[in-house]
Amino acid sequence: MSSRIELAGVGQVFQVRSDTDKQIEEFVALEGLDLTVEPGELVTIVGPSGCGKSTVLDLVSGLTRPSSGQVVVDGKVVTEPGLDRGVVFQQYTLLPWRTALGNVEFALEAKGGLSRAERTRVAREFLDLVGLPDFENRYPHELSGGMKQRVAIARSLSYQPEVLLMDEPFGALDAQTRERLQEELVQIWKRTGTTIVFITHDIDEAVFLGQRVAVMSARPGRIREVITIDLDRDAPDDVDIRSTPEFAHYRHEIWTLLRQVNRRAQLNEVNQVA
Repeated sequence: MSSRIELAGVGQVFQVRSDTDKQIEEFVALEGLDLTVEPGELVTIVGPSGCGKSTVLDLVSGLTRPSSGQVVVDGKVVTEPGLDRGVVFQQYTLLPWRTALGNVEFALEAKGGLSRAERTRVAREFLDLVGLPDFENRYPHELSGGMKQRVAIARSLSYQPEVLLMDEPFGALDAQTRERLQEELVQIWKRTGTTIVFITHDIDEAVFLGQRVAVMSARPGRIREVITIDLDRDAPDDVDIRSTPEFAHYRHEIWTLLRQVNRRAQLNEVNQVA
């Protein structure tokens, strides 16, 4: 089961202290942001540093409320966190005193409604889904970075949220592990049909994962353009779609958009100083 996500006219303003006179001033993170993610879709979001990518996920997850506009999931206005939305952060956020199995069971305990035996069975199913059936008794310090992130993904999927929000979850991993997890995430998404919103600063990652890539402008963040990605994701295993001309085309298109965004941001800064 998956849900539709709608962000309509979303703005987010924070009250911050200025660096000079320490007076309270407004920091406009997002302004007039519109984005729709269809049920079962995997959408990636890219943009320059500080454009508000993570703020978008905070709003959809219900961790914060928008200053203006609406965030709607499955036809309901988001006002608080809920079990219909799972979140995976860049940091693994695993409980160090629990095994891999215990960390996944923890999410099921929070949801409630299952016996201990049922929680264990479901947790094992999702560890198997992320390729860790033989590591259920390992503690986080006994796992590699990639394994820890797989456990975090298994935990977020175990209670079957309709939406999975991922905030640069592979950002701290080495290139080889990162690519392997990208491939596994695509397979997990195909099997579960979960709606996924994936934040990244890596263009290649955005193109490889996303059915669509939403490119954000510099602060205040808006959706500058949404690009539909049409790649053969069912190609044989010996075909690397990252090396295809189509992949290179999308990568260049997004790179060009981001370069334009950064140039405009630099010009705005110069004009403000002048």
